[in-house]
Amino acid sequence: MNKQDLKEFLDAKVITYNHPRFIESDPIQIPHQFSKKEDIEIAGFLTATISWGNRKSIITNANKMMNMLEHSPYDFIMHHESTDLEKLQGFVHRTFNEDDFIQFVKSLKHIYKEHGGLEAVFSQHSEAFSTQNAIHKFKKLFFEIDHMPRTQKHVSDPLKNSAAKRINMFLRWMVRNDNNGVDFGIWQTLTPAQLSCPLDVHSGNVARSLGLLKRTQNDAKALTELDNNLRSLDKDDPVKYDFALFGLGVFENFSK
Repeated sequence: MNKQDLKEFLDAKVITYNHPRFIESDPIQIPHQFSKKEDIEIAGFLTATISWGNRKSIITNANKMMNMLEHSPYDFIMHHESTDLEKLQGFVHRTFNEDDFIQFVKSLKHIYKEHGGLEAVFSQHSEAFSTQNAIHKFKKLFFEIDHMPRTQKHVSDPLKNSAAKRINMFLRWMVRNDNNGVDFGIWQTLTPAQLSCPLDVHSGNVARSLGLLKRTQNDAKALTELDNNLRSLDKDDPVKYDFALFGLGVFENFSK
């Protein structure tokens, strides 16, 4: 199909999947349990961090995280004592274990106390049409306190050729205001035009079928290629097409 036909096709799929019913089966339902900005962003960040593998398992384990944080993630993170961290023992989601969870709580406290919070870090270090350098900077700040080296693998770095799917998804949740009640739009110091598409197996395969992506690996170089092509369809909100690509791949088993 030509570019205009492709845009019309994808725009229609965005309308189909960027809908409140999407929340019911998606990990984004976890931060939707909260109303306070800091609770939403922390719940979103932790949920996005473990968003790989079976979606039902992701949702189940993200709910466990919120239970362990007493359903007040920001308050727990900012005021926990060392004895409170014992409540996090026993958590595991695939390779993300209790030690990683405890480190994330400590590092999040550091981000809020010393760097003004999650939004401040990403907004201060983003570029005009990219948040990828900000993700790299965030990782450095997140791990500038004492930490176990193993935990670093749970925060991706685009400057080391990672597509950083989970953080890009988290940023979509926080920055886009879709007026449909799915993405939150609570970070107003960044714009959707700066965001990158969360690239994974599903979105990558669909993008290749539609001619939006030629590179075979789902890495940072592929993300740049995909971002450029999506921005040519909508420069102001290119990541809205994540709904189309994901929906086509997961719900429609799309192939050209």
